[in-house]
Amino acid sequence: MRERLSYGGALLWEHDGSPVSLAAFSRPIAGASRVGPVYTPPAVRGRGYAAGVTHAASGAAHAAGAREVLLFTDLANPTSNGIYQRAGYVPVEDRVLLEAL
Repeated sequence: MRERLSYGGALLWEHDGSPVSLAAFSRPIAGASRVGPVYTPPAVRGRGYAAGVTHAASGAAHAAGAREVLLFTDLANPTSNGIYQRAGYVPVEDRVLLEAL
């Protein structure tokens, strides 16, 4: 987190002086930046805070020089996927990680 703070890559969304959501983004590498993590505490979910901070982090990544902004999400979570798609993200591929036992 210290590294992300050094270049402004972590955004904390506040409401009435209290933190309500967080989103971070990586430094652009080869023109691409990744947004994540995005987190909103359960007690304040459903109020648009995650959408706002994700939008702000995406814009900050573009302002930092990213031509492409990526975001990995769990396809089984329709709430977060709806937020990200309304913010302009489009699904590109589905991945599965398999580990040998």
